[in-house]
Amino acid sequence: MNKDKNYRSSQMTEGMERAPHRSLMKAMGWSDKEIHSPIIGIVNAKNEVIPGHVHLDRIVDAVKAGVREAGGHPVVFPTIGVCDGIAMGHTGMKYSLASRELIADSIEVMAMAHPFDALVFVPNCDKIVPGMLMAALRLNVPSIFISGGPMLAGRVPGVKEGKDLSSMFEAIGSLKNNTMDEKTFKCYEDNVCPTCGSCSGMFTANSMNCLTEVLGLALPGNGTIPAVYSQRDVLAKRAGYQILELLKKNIRPQDIVNEKSFENALTVDMALGCSTNTMLHLPAIAHNANIEFDIFTANKISEKVPNLCHLAPAGPHHIEDLYFAGGIMAVMKELDKKNLLHKDLLTVTTKTIGESFKDAQNYDNQVIRDIDNPYTKTGGIAILSGNLAPMGSVVKRSAVDEKMLVHKGPAKVFESEEECIDAIFSSKVKSGDVLVIRYEGPKGGPGMREMLSPTSAIAGMGLDKEVALLTDGRFSGATRGASIGHVCPEAAQGGVIGLVEDGDIISIDIPNYKLELLVDDKTLAKRRESWVCKEPTITNGYLGRYAKLVSDASKGAVYKE
Repeated sequence: MNKDKNYRSSQMTEGMERAPHRSLMKAMGWSDKEIHSPIIGIVNAKNEVIPGHVHLDRIVDAVKAGVREAGGHPVVFPTIGVCDGIAMGHTGMKYSLASRELIADSIEVMAMAHPFDALVFVPNCDKIVPGMLMAALRLNVPSIFISGGPMLAGRVPGVKEGKDLSSMFEAIGSLKNNTMDEKTFKCYEDNVCPTCGSCSGMFTANSMNCLTEVLGLALPGNGTIPAVYSQRDVLAKRAGYQILELLKKNIRPQDIVNEKSFENALTVDMALGCSTNTMLHLPAIAHNANIEFDIFTANKISEKVPNLCHLAPAGPHHIEDLYFAGGIMAVMKELDKKNLLHKDLLTVTTKTIGESFKDAQNYDNQVIRDIDNPYTKTGGIAILSGNLAPMGSVVKRSAVDEKMLVHKGPAKVFESEEECIDAIFSSKVKSGDVLVIRYEGPKGGPGMREMLSPTSAIAGMGLDKEVALLTDGRFSGATRGASIGHVCPEAAQGGVIGLVEDGDIISIDIPNYKLELLVDDKTLAKRRESWVCKEPTITNGYLGRYAKLVSDASKGAVYKE
């Protein structure tokens, strides 16, 4: 009855010396058959504070059923998660990106202390998906991902178009600007988030769940089947079956993911118009697979990859619309018409990615544009550089109004997100301004807060086609407008963003990937002589340690080696 010694779990279950271990397993009600079966760890990110995670026990139960049916013994363990929406706009957001490293490290601890034979990862939102991907590549045991799925779009009575969380943040600006009344505002609050699941636009969670399909670590449908649909449970069972197949064939994440996989991910990223946060998470995931990742590669790929989708906030469609249009496989099939993808890469299906999308069909060319009729001939994200960001900055150009793609304007400088929001709501922001929020980077924040509140305030007050915002912090996938984040080096590293003064002219040229402060070098050198780095607001506890260990945004804000 003993299992093959090649199984990782044999080191804790087999032989006379492991009788104490088996006794502890039997204390949990495990039978001899279960102990000597392949032991499959299921990483469950369920908690009761994230709408995208509140239902994950249902998904995990389906995975467990699939694992048992395929002959394995499923064992569930948890990890933490932060809801970016609930953490938004206050101190809590400083902990969001930093939680990604904790998630990856905690999974490593659990999977090494208890050597599972294979792992099923059940994430859904924000930093939990990349944190789990980092752990999977780092551990390199047979693994598969099955997310909790996207929320359905909200339906506000009297409003034809579907709504989402970004609509709620923008409604705050509309209410303050007297373009929305309190009754309508309350109606939005009650209806924009109608179900469990990851927020319904092409925000960070959905971006990463979709790209997990592209990387080959999840079954087709992972990124787009809505959370409340029964097909999500069916996919979870199939993931449970499939992990035993991956174990049998000893197919591991690093057998699947390589440099070409990341090129595919960037290609689909550009076509979808994903969150700018992918430019933090893809480098971090690559780092854990010992793969070099240069964020400026995104521009090279963007030059040849058209933007095929305008999903919220860039347009009216939501993830459920992408699902009905054919999902990620249909997007890849469209891209393949121009030979833009590496098709021969292995996936968790045990077939190639090309075989996975071979029979896909685009059922709605309004949601997924034909490749010869794209929204733009270039991709959804651009990496800008210049004297203000020599190591790069990131903008979701598919969500920028055409009038703001090239812009020059006077800087209005703020030392925190809160200062900027106060100025917006106090009508101190004028058409043409370039708002600069600094000391919000990974080190200076610390934690690199997401700036959905100020960008939504700008949009809600009708200024998103007239005002730009740049920061060494980052933006939500729900952000639209000329919002440029990840300015690197950050102010706390002595970056030029720390030397900007009110009234300085800033030049933004997204088509040519340029971000320039129009101040001469002599003046900047003089300013640097008197520059004093602002003290972080938090210097102790986890964030204090994080600030000392974290690298810059261009490297994915991973820990320094």
